[in-house]
Amino acid sequence: MKFGMNLFLWADDVRDDMLPVIEKLKEIGFDGVELPIFDLDAKKWKTWAKRLDDLGLERTAVTCCNETANPISQDPTVRSRGIDLLKQTLDCCQAVGAYSLNGPLHSGLGVFSGKGPTPQEWDWAVASLKTVSEHAGQCGVKLGIEFLNRFETYFLTCTADAVKFVEAVDHPNCCMMYDTFHANIEEKDVAGAIRSCADHLIHVHTSENDRSTPGTGGIAWDTTFDTLKEVDYDGWMTIEAFGQSLGDLAAATKIWRRMYESEEQLARDGLKFLKEEVAKRW
Repeated sequence: MKFGMNLFLWADDVRDDMLPVIEKLKEIGFDGVELPIFDLDAKKWKTWAKRLDDLGLERTAVTCCNETANPISQDPTVRSRGIDLLKQTLDCCQAVGAYSLNGPLHSGLGVFSGKGPTPQEWDWAVASLKTVSEHAGQCGVKLGIEFLNRFETYFLTCTADAVKFVEAVDHPNCCMMYDTFHANIEEKDVAGAIRSCADHLIHVHTSENDRSTPGTGGIAWDTTFDTLKEVDYDGWMTIEAFGQSLGDLAAATKIWRRMYESEEQLARDGLKFLKEEVAKRW
């Protein structure tokens, strides 16, 4: 098991002023960090690869598509732009040495059609991610396809959707991730959901029901950890929490009130909780 911290709690990019934060995460005891990748300057990410290597921190990455680069858009130009965006992001993942690129890579985040996904959109998404998966293989990066909840997407909104999608893409670099926040909204049977995706699972976002410190809210943690142990999960377990430090991100995640003392407190207490729960079982 490897424990990571998603840097979205502080920023949607990794800049020089983030170095003290990252150093503190290493001191706290994280194995790695999850890097938001929207800046597609591969040279920048090579520089960060050296910095993170020097700190002894491994890394995963996270990104999303938007309305102008949407793999399921009716506009072929927009679909092509979505594929190109993900390929460039994978180039940056390779440059920084990220094990995986995680997120709702299948469609535009927050983009809605007013109805459910169509068979044509499904075909477009599968075709797009087949191409992206080939590039991921060339880059040596795994894709962690994420299902969201119905309020953030209409395309993949539960574990069963994500499993079906990954199996349709049918590429060794196309895998999936599981997020406790989204599952808390959409899954009737958390244990059954985890069992159903175990063969494809490479990454777990541990996120409380209010997006704050894991272990302080209403997520079915005992069931989650028990079932992850049952299926012999041993991949990344990363804290994903959101705050109010970024206006755009706070608006996108609907975070209107502060639910922790400090970012450092959340990271420290969250990691302590994860390690204690894992130590009970593994």
